[in-house]
Amino acid sequence: MSVSPSPYPTEASEYVLSDQMIKKIEELAAKFPQRNSAMLPALHMIQDHFGWVPPETIPQLARILRTTSNKIYGVLTFYTMFKLQPVGKYHIQVCRNVSCSLLGAKHIIEHLSKKLKIKVGETTSDGKFTLSLVECLGSCGTAPVMMINDQYYENLDAKKVDAILKSLK
Repeated sequence: MSVSPSPYPTEASEYVLSDQMIKKIEELAAKFPQRNSAMLPALHMIQDHFGWVPPETIPQLARILRTTSNKIYGVLTFYTMFKLQPVGKYHIQVCRNVSCSLLGAKHIIEHLSKKLKIKVGETTSDGKFTLSLVECLGSCGTAPVMMINDQYYENLDAKKVDAILKSLK
């Protein structure tokens, strides 16, 4: 894996939920009959704030939601939308399901890997791009598909990928 300058804090002590975040999560949890029902929106809130879900925040969230860290990890590892480690400024997620695979996802992955000079799961040395694979982006009719941050890119080929990367640099 490439060693990259992280755009995120590097000290564990910097991953403390602020009083404001705790208050928002408390208010959210109070809306549900079971406090841990607020887990998904709380995890989104944490990820939006830090850019990923730092492990230091899990026990803090568990205390607020009155659940266990293991239950939170279970949710985090089930949903691919949660980032368990810092990613680059642009998180490229390429779909590898059957439709995308049949229509060239492997070629797109290889092309991205070559252009960015990283393997799947790595971040470029400038911290700009992280390349990941996901099981399904739910856009089989426009395969092959990738998502960069929250933006979908469909009907991909190498030429389109090059234009997309160029627009992000």
